[in-house]
Amino acid sequence: MPSGKNLCVVITGQGGTDVLKLAEADLPVPGPGQVRVKNLASGVAYADILMRHGLYPKIPAFPFSPGYDIVGDIDALGEGVQKFVIGQRVAALTMIGGYAQYTIVPETHLVRVPAYLDPAEAVSLVLNYVTAWQMLHRLACVRPGQSALIHGAAGGVGTAVLQLAKIAGLRMFGTASKAKHTIVSSLGATPIDYRTENFAERLERLSPGGVHCVLDPIGGKHWLASYRCLRAQGTLVCYGASSAVAEGKLSAGLGFAILGMLKLIPDGRRAYWYNIKNLRDARPDWFREDLARLFELLATRQIEPVIAAKLPLRQAAEANRLLENAQISGKIVLLPQA
Repeated sequence: MPSGKNLCVVITGQGGTDVLKLAEADLPVPGPGQVRVKNLASGVAYADILMRHGLYPKIPAFPFSPGYDIVGDIDALGEGVQKFVIGQRVAALTMIGGYAQYTIVPETHLVRVPAYLDPAEAVSLVLNYVTAWQMLHRLACVRPGQSALIHGAAGGVGTAVLQLAKIAGLRMFGTASKAKHTIVSSLGATPIDYRTENFAERLERLSPGGVHCVLDPIGGKHWLASYRCLRAQGTLVCYGASSAVAEGKLSAGLGFAILGMLKLIPDGRRAYWYNIKNLRDARPDWFREDLARLFELLATRQIEPVIAAKLPLRQAAEANRLLENAQISGKIVLLPQA
């Protein structure tokens, strides 16, 4: 039985990793239509870093617990919950609250997880692989034989994209630092060193005329350079603004201004902003279908999440530091019960 307390990590204010503090709170009680999940694995996401720097929209007042995705077992039901039972393993896209031993989640946001899947691998799919799948198949609508440029190719989303794009039969190019080229190559992409090479010039030599799809989490002027890499009828999907951490909110604002301009250019190419929460809320059926499909791919080992580290909850600050400094390849997972 739960002890009555909930160990969690909270962001105490805007700043560096030192603002992440371990705390003990009362065990949360689910309200009507909610469940309490005993978290077995909690993902660490770049959105957590943006929240900590005050660069993420509509976050709660400090202090609050970050944590975008969880996998765990239901251990309490609120009034009116009918589709789930205690003990059932579930996944959820939480946005906040995942850095904790227990999290309250609306019943409508839950997706069943096959109990035989490893929780750390399963949680890697909730944000990273759903993002990758939906950008490739719901927005870019890629087809076998097409080409794609993936920025941040060695990261959590990047490695997910490479695996799914390979299944889809795409020719892939991925930007990453030189130290991470081995993993990019091993996943089937041609690596491009963004630190020492102009990616657009290198891509023009590798794929004259451009690519069919570019996925860009950088933001700012980078989105314009990515758009120029598209061939006719190509698609740019923007899904992050990591440049804002180093360059500030002006970079993020510039990026969205550029994206708005790109959407107006009548040249047959398309530019989209992708936000997993917005699409989940607009099309919850897609989220459930896509995550269930990904669990099937994981069960048959057609995909294998790249997990950079599994750390106990108390090392959440270290996990954030590794991710923010781009010192890892793949997903970092916190183990709240460790």
